[in-house]
Amino acid sequence: MNGGVGMGTVLVVVIVAFWLFSSIKIMNEYERAVVFRLGRLLDRAKGPGIAFVFFPIDRMVRVSLRTVVHDVPPQDVITRDNVSVKVNAVVYYRVIDSKRAVVEVEQYHYATSQLAQTTLRAVLGQVELDDLLSKRERLNAELQQILDRHTDPWGVKVSMVEVKHVDLPAEMQRAIAKQAEAEREKRAKIIHAEGEFQASAQLAKAAEVISANPTTLQLRYLQTLTEIAAEKNSTIIFPVPIDFLDALKKKIV
Repeated sequence: MNGGVGMGTVLVVVIVAFWLFSSIKIMNEYERAVVFRLGRLLDRAKGPGIAFVFFPIDRMVRVSLRTVVHDVPPQDVITRDNVSVKVNAVVYYRVIDSKRAVVEVEQYHYATSQLAQTTLRAVLGQVELDDLLSKRERLNAELQQILDRHTDPWGVKVSMVEVKHVDLPAEMQRAIAKQAEAEREKRAKIIHAEGEFQASAQLAKAAEVISANPTTLQLRYLQTLTEIAAEKNSTIIFPVPIDFLDALKKKIV
């Protein structure tokens, strides 16, 4: 009789010990335990450290508070100027309220991913291609604000959105290359014209100085002949005034 009671006591002790052991959950520093007791949410998430979850009346959902880096798949976007491009981005977000992340949305990772894809298409479809390529910072900030506003009821904080890559069609790449080449040629012509204008202004000032003394013009003429003769491969033609030929003709006659 005593042996049966002893075995029953040991069995009860083993069952209680197993129940207590299974009720202890170890939560890491970056984790929180959202516990439902008989289907009702407890007031406070448990963790970090030891969390008691009394099986079978409690159900625990483990939530990580670390920042998630989500790579948004490439999206087909038609810009406002009717250019079809493929755009992908990366979203950084984390859970700031573990209870809302479990209760308010079924799968907050999946919901945030789908929201990021639709928001990316909606926002980038309202801008022109030039703005998409040159105003990344403004578009990133706008995407972050929209996503953060929509995920806030879920207890999710979107901290950053970065547009990673814009894949342009081959014909659009050639058109952009031609546009850039034309822009460079325009700048080159403007610089050349400005140089001509400055040179003409300096030549006008030099002409005023030379006209004040006729000897200066003759010296400049001789200097030019010296520069030409230095090459030794040019034919030099001396211009002779008509008046000089008339005087020579009279002497011969």
